[in-house]
Amino acid sequence: MTHGMKRNLSIFAIIIASVVFGIILTADLGWMRSSRAQEPIQTTQGSVPSVTIPSFATVAERVMPAVVSITTTEVFNRSERRRGGGGVDPFEFFFPNPNRDPRAPEGDDQGLQRSGGSGFIISPDGYVVTNNHVIEGATRVQVQYGDEGRNVTAKVIGTDPATDLALLKIDVDGPLPTVPLGDSAAIRVGDWALAIGNPLQFENTLTVGVISAKNRSLGISQTTQSFENFIQTDAAINYGNSGGPLLNINGEAIGINTAIRASAQNLGFATPVNVLKRILPQLREKGSVTRSYIGINVRDVDQDRAEAFNLPSISGAFVEAVTSGAPAEKAGVLHGDVVVKVDDVDVRRTRDLIDYVSDQAPGTRVRIEVIRDGQRRSLNAVTAERPPDGDEEAAPSRSAPDEPAQDKLGISLQELTPALSRQFRITEGARGVVVTGVKEVSPAGESNLAAGDLITQVNGQEVTSIAQFRQIVDRQSSGQLLRIYATRFGTGGRSQSFFAIIRVP
Repeated sequence: MTHGMKRNLSIFAIIIASVVFGIILTADLGWMRSSRAQEPIQTTQGSVPSVTIPSFATVAERVMPAVVSITTTEVFNRSERRRGGGGVDPFEFFFPNPNRDPRAPEGDDQGLQRSGGSGFIISPDGYVVTNNHVIEGATRVQVQYGDEGRNVTAKVIGTDPATDLALLKIDVDGPLPTVPLGDSAAIRVGDWALAIGNPLQFENTLTVGVISAKNRSLGISQTTQSFENFIQTDAAINYGNSGGPLLNINGEAIGINTAIRASAQNLGFATPVNVLKRILPQLREKGSVTRSYIGINVRDVDQDRAEAFNLPSISGAFVEAVTSGAPAEKAGVLHGDVVVKVDDVDVRRTRDLIDYVSDQAPGTRVRIEVIRDGQRRSLNAVTAERPPDGDEEAAPSRSAPDEPAQDKLGISLQELTPALSRQFRITEGARGVVVTGVKEVSPAGESNLAAGDLITQVNGQEVTSIAQFRQIVDRQSSGQLLRIYATRFGTGGRSQSFFAIIRVP
């Protein structure tokens, strides 16, 4: 073999080896890229699984046929509405209704108000879920459904103002598409959320966002405040979406779109679907919901209360007040107690206690474990049927003449007199000292105290005079916390007792 041939063979061998090496290297890099696409992203907090952004079109195609449009008609007297202050619904703050205050010919006192919202079908035989405030007061409820936009009159099967949910029924031929009910307890902040409804009468509109927060309370009304447990989402919700479903990525309803903040963008709130599932049997069978209660006013434990009452943690339901004659009072529960367990359920927040007790049948015996004076006590109560909430709320803060602040707390006090009792609607026979003014910039100004409140206890000691109040306050060192127990009185003999925690300056 000549030298030239040897050189050509060497060059050819090098070319072949380079090609083979390139193929191997390319395949290896491809495998690495493929492998890395499936690997979790590493962070300082641990691994985060990689996620493929889904297509929402499949969910929309499957669910939209089961989302309906609801139109309601209400007959009202204009003169009565004017005398009643306009008939403003508390939900109007969240869903202002553009159809309010219709014009009419002079002398025509009766008017028709048309409004609407959304809903979704939950059973093939025509049961529809929506919000109570969508159909409340309506003399006629119509449901539009299907691709052809069929319009039928619906029957109101049941309503629950406390959770703002309602169940309707439409009579149709043949089975209807449905929205499956998911599990709202399984959702996490950051999960996908899809809202479907009819905002501003644009039918079957889908918006996408995430779960922004859970367990939100808005204080919409006195009727709903005990049971508000909203899911917050940034999926756009507008007027007309109310009553429509909030879905997870599987197309399951995890909530019922209920409210938005009118003053903010992309702050929507939905009632968890598990709330619906708990009350659905009662809505179907008897048209309303019966709940149990034990008669206590509770709030979550905050750091100040934990320190003021020497509590081991901020876990539990703090008892602000006990209703006279209610099961809790008969069982021996006192204001200032912290409920940490009911039967075998740990109570970490007020929601745990309220949900468990309200789900029991009236007459059920429950064991309540409380912390009092640093010790655990076990009490037994028999639940009673929760009375309907009234329409009246606690009296608002009242102005009072300028007076010297009481000591260093920024609070003005007077001995209880018949004139003050009449002025602030204080119940006859009550004992204590009356708050007549609170400086806005002061330790008391940061508490919940307001003019007209009656202080009855400070640090667990009865107070019937300003001198007693002063003695207790003067014994406290700077930085210590005062546990001031007060009662606020409203119209119709209603009252609400609570603790105001004030740190001595």
